Amino acid sequence: MDFKCNKSFCSDYRLLKPEEAGLIDVFRTLFSDDSGKRKFIDCPEGKRPEPFKRRLLIFVSILVQKLLLAVEKPMAWFGSLVEQWLNLLSSNGSLSSLILNFVRGKVVYPDKTTMSFKSIIGHVDNRRELDNKIKLGDKRYNAALSMMAAKVSYENKAYIESTVTEYWKMDFLGSYDFWNDYQEKATTQACIFNDQNDKIVVAFRGTEPFDANAWSTDFDISWYEIQGFGKVHGGFMKALGLQRNQGWPREQAADKKQEVAYYAIRKILKRLLRKNEKAKFIITGHSLGGALAILFPAILAFHQETWLLERLEGIYTFGQPRVGDENFGEFLKEELRKYNIDYYRLVYCFDMVPRLPLDDSTFLFKHFGTCVYYNSFYQGKIVAEEPDKNYFSLRWLIPKIINAIWELIRSFIISYPRGADYEEGGLLRLLRVIGLLTAGLSAHCPQDYVNATRLGPSEVYLSELS
Repeated sequence: MDFKCNKSFCSDYRLLKPEEAGLIDVFRTLFSDDSGKRKFIDCPEGKRPEPFKRRLLIFVSILVQKLLLAVEKPMAWFGSLVEQWLNLLSSNGSLSSLILNFVRGKVVYPDKTTMSFKSIIGHVDNRRELDNKIKLGDKRYNAALSMMAAKVSYENKAYIESTVTEYWKMDFLGSYDFWNDYQEKATTQACIFNDQNDKIVVAFRGTEPFDANAWSTDFDISWYEIQGFGKVHGGFMKALGLQRNQGWPREQAADKKQEVAYYAIRKILKRLLRKNEKAKFIITGHSLGGALAILFPAILAFHQETWLLERLEGIYTFGQPRVGDENFGEFLKEELRKYNIDYYRLVYCFDMVPRLPLDDSTFLFKHFGTCVYYNSFYQGKIVAEEPDKNYFSLRWLIPKIINAIWELIRSFIISYPRGADYEEGGLLRLLRVIGLLTAGLSAHCPQDYVNATRLGPSEVYLSELS
């Protein structure tokens, strides 16, 4: 498999190839600064030696990706088993009802393709209705709608269509699986719908808990540096539709049989927007989906898709990891300013994902734009950067543990002041318990982001930090 970079596409690059890495070679990376000579690392010839900290991160990235490659099938099998069990319980009402139905021979078996079948994410937060108190015109409308769209994007097509048409009374326009040219399989999902108020919503799916390919994308610290564009996370570029050996040509190569996310969604949007001159669109996503949501308009700007950018109203991301370096941020900030596009990056409390990859001298990845930060009481404010920006600071260890304890307590009492719609189930409470050991893990769940968009103040969407 040829991963060499087309020199006309980027000025610098570092690509990791875990499938070609032997364990001994991986460990040697820690003790030798000639990482560019390793067969599992592709970079320009004559590249200067790597400092130890960077080699350590390469070592961790390769090791984790190799582990994920090794457990891909059992991981998917276990996830499917958990998902089937959760849906078996919900289809029959409860564990006692399941046992009774088994005795009677009337067990209801779930079907993965039906509108009632939910993902693990759907079982963590089973809400399907929009908040009826947040109407069009409310400053929270776009954010609240975007978060529900980001959450529902984790589900199967029938569930998404049913939610959009029956619960939201909106027009379902499609749910898609897109090809990844590097992993040579469909790894990227997105759904599109129209809110019937001339607003088209594109929602990218985030990382599923037991999807080894998606986790590999997250842990792949490969990067490409494009002149005038900046340095960008390679895993996210590949998931969005980077073309092997071609980079980002204006059009997807005609000989490519499988459609990738960027080119396919761009084509769909052009078709939909030509039908309605008043329509605009917003882009959203949670976790990995948030990274793809902000990268998509960046590639539109790279291709000078002026007409589409003029129709882009806003970008709303939730628990989004860092996507590129400071140059990338400056490039995109200028483009968003030019077309008057809103970009809100929502971060809940100590969610670990927005604090990765590290913002330090090793990789220089930076967040940019308007950060709306919510604490564990769902009080929101605009900040330049979320607290504990790199997550691993010892200074924040005790506050994170105390907060995790409070979140567990809150899960038992939140429904009393807020109502039944905010009640948390056993699965989420289990994640809250795990959060006592790994603070920030349960904070990444969509539940808290949905709560934040509903309970947080609308004033935060009136102002921005430059």
